[in-house]
Amino acid sequence: MKERQSDNYFIVIRLVLMLVVSACSLLERFGLGDNISINTGVSVEILLLVSFYLGFMSVKELFEGKLKIILVLISVLIVAALYIIGGKCFILMIYYSIFEVLSLFPGIDYRCYFIPLITAFIDSPLGVVNQILVVTMLAIIYVQHNYVVTPYQKRMIEDTVLEQGLKRDIRETEYAAKAELRRNMLKTENQILEERASLSQTLHDKLGHSINGSIYQLEGVKVLMDKDPEKSKSMIQAVIDQLRTGMDEIRAILRKERPEKKELAMLQLYKLCEDCNDKGVETKLEVEGDTSLIPEPLWEVILDNSFEAVSNSMKYSKCSHIFIEIVVMNKMVRCSIRDDGKGAATFEDGMGISGMRRRVREASGNLDFETEVGFTVNMLLPLE
Repeated sequence: MKERQSDNYFIVIRLVLMLVVSACSLLERFGLGDNISINTGVSVEILLLVSFYLGFMSVKELFEGKLKIILVLISVLIVAALYIIGGKCFILMIYYSIFEVLSLFPGIDYRCYFIPLITAFIDSPLGVVNQILVVTMLAIIYVQHNYVVTPYQKRMIEDTVLEQGLKRDIRETEYAAKAELRRNMLKTENQILEERASLSQTLHDKLGHSINGSIYQLEGVKVLMDKDPEKSKSMIQAVIDQLRTGMDEIRAILRKERPEKKELAMLQLYKLCEDCNDKGVETKLEVEGDTSLIPEPLWEVILDNSFEAVSNSMKYSKCSHIFIEIVVMNKMVRCSIRDDGKGAATFEDGMGISGMRRRVREASGNLDFETEVGFTVNMLLPLE
């Protein structure tokens, strides 16, 4: 309701101006002006013309385009007839009609609204000075609306549309980031499950028959132990050798099929982000560079410190966003965990931060904190 009143306020102002100038003209015509008798009266024709004028000027606001222009032109003709029949008493209505005609052309130069001032020096019952003041006031009102208020309203509308577009883009970006996070987590989980399945299949294929054969041989030893001790000893030694070979194969398979530390670490980081998102804090993980260059000990430092930093942000910062960034450079890896919470101008090293410092120091890296905007943990670790 308030927005509608704000949009239509100038229509109300124009209608009020129209009624005022019409009333002033009729009062002059009735003879209520200076040095004119009240017995002068006014003709029915003039009253009808004024009524038509008020009607056309009021109804025109309900229409747009050519029909509105036609209604304004009819109103101008009515005012011209009033001026011819009633005299100079209706000169203010002429000026009002001129400004209404000018307002039909929004692209017109604002100085055109001051052109009627040239004719304001014409003598009239209102007086030259008063007439100039009234025409100037009308010009200022129309110029203010058409060249100050209207552009401002358009700018506000454009800004609102732009703001809505930006909000929509932000939401779409958030949805895309969450979807990418889920895809990466599922991909890493699938890789680990596939490796587990491959490990199980390999152990079954390579060790199943060997272990079964050893069991059969031991069963045979149990039967031959009393009858043929030498044969039994030979069979037991064969089983021992076979089992020792099997153990070597198990170690080789586990070394070959064990999931890389990088994949497990990335899965844990993705799971950490997913847990924070489920708790209402939007958390993103961004990775740049070749993460395969990061050795396993550094992954342990990155994981432990990331979990500690995120846990502190969730507990104390009252943040709505957390960003985890891993950037692999030529000889260094930088890991930053930052939030948009209240920050901390001063803080003491508790067990958590002390543990972070110790882990980074043991890895020959550097650790620093930024507290001006939110809270940020920066780790810089050497790759060699």
